[in-house]
Amino acid sequence: MKIGPIVDALEQNGGVETLLVHTGQHYDEKMSRLFFAELGIRKPDLNLEVGSGTHAAQTADVMKRFEPVCFEYRPTWVVVVGDVNSTVAAALVATKLGIKVAHVEAGLRSFDRTMPEEINRVVTDAISDMLFVTEPSGMENLKREGISDGKAYLVGNVMIDTLLRNRPRADRSDILSVLGLEEKGYAVLTLHRPNNVDQVDVFSGILRALEEISVDVPVIFPAHPRTMNSLDATGLSSRIKTSAGLRVIEPLGYLDFIKLMADSAFVLTDSGGIQEETTVLGIPCLTLRENTERPITITHGTNRLAGTSPDSILTAYRQIRDDPPRAAVLPELWDGHATERIVARLVSSC
Repeated sequence: MKIGPIVDALEQNGGVETLLVHTGQHYDEKMSRLFFAELGIRKPDLNLEVGSGTHAAQTADVMKRFEPVCFEYRPTWVVVVGDVNSTVAAALVATKLGIKVAHVEAGLRSFDRTMPEEINRVVTDAISDMLFVTEPSGMENLKREGISDGKAYLVGNVMIDTLLRNRPRADRSDILSVLGLEEKGYAVLTLHRPNNVDQVDVFSGILRALEEISVDVPVIFPAHPRTMNSLDATGLSSRIKTSAGLRVIEPLGYLDFIKLMADSAFVLTDSGGIQEETTVLGIPCLTLRENTERPITITHGTNRLAGTSPDSILTAYRQIRDDPPRAAVLPELWDGHATERIVARLVSSC
C-alpha cells in the first residue's frame, strides 16, 4: 500500500529507472499476490525470499541478500518504507555503501523501545539522507532527535493516497453479501503485533474482552497467518471456536478489507496503518495497545487507545458505543497527493 503509488509515479517520470525489490519478509504467497494484483503493482524485479525468522536473523538475511543487489545496480537512491525489519536492513546496507537513503513514513514515534518497530524507526531515520513525514508530530520528533530541517519534509501519507485512489473500486466489493453481513451491523478486528499475540496472558485477556463485545455485535476477524499460528501454539484457538460472535475468516485482499472496514460499526486493531485508514473513512477505531506512533489519529481522527487489558478494552468500547467519536478532521496534506510531493523531491535530487 505504501510502495505502490511511489513506483507508479516514478515510472511515469521520464528519465528515472526503478528497480522494485521484494525482500520476502512478508512471505504469505496468497496475501502478497492479492495485494500486488489488486493495487496494480508490477511484478518485483527481484525477490530476496527471506521468509520468517527471529528479528536478528531476518534483518541479517535481508542485509546479506540486498548488498549484492546494491553492488550490481549502484542506485542513486534506495527508498524504504515503513518500520519493518526490511526497512532498517536495506537502509543499513545502502548507507554503508555510500548510497543515499530516503525513508517514507519517517518520524513516527511510540516512545516504546520494547516494540521492535520503534527501534527500526529510530535507526532508519538516523541514517537516512531524506525523510518523508506523514504528520506534524513526526517533524517535531526528528527535530528533537537532532535531525536537520533540510533532511525532513512533511509530505502527507502515501497510505491515504492508496486508499483514496482505490476507494471507488473498494465500494463495489461484494464482501458484505459474501459474508452475510449488514452495513453497520458488525465490527472488524485485526491483531498481529508480537506483544499482543505471542504472550498468552495478554492474548487471553484481549479475547476475554472480545468475547463480551461480540455478545453485543458480531466481530469479524480476518486473521493474519502469524496470528493463527500463535492461536494454535498458545492453545487459545479453542476459545475462538466456542465464541459464537467472534468470527475468524481468511485474510482478505485490500479492496475487500477496505469495504469491510468502511461499512463496519467500529474497528479494533493493533495496526498503525488501520488507525490512519479509519481516520479517513470516519470509522471509530479502538487501538489495542498502550501507545501509538500516530497521535494525529487521536487528536484529529476517530481513534482511541484502548489498552490491552479486558477492563480497559471494555471501557473504551462502551465509550464509543454510548458516545460515538466526533467526525474526523482530515490531517494536513492527507489529500491523496503525498506521492507527487515525494517523487518531486527525489527526482530533483537525482
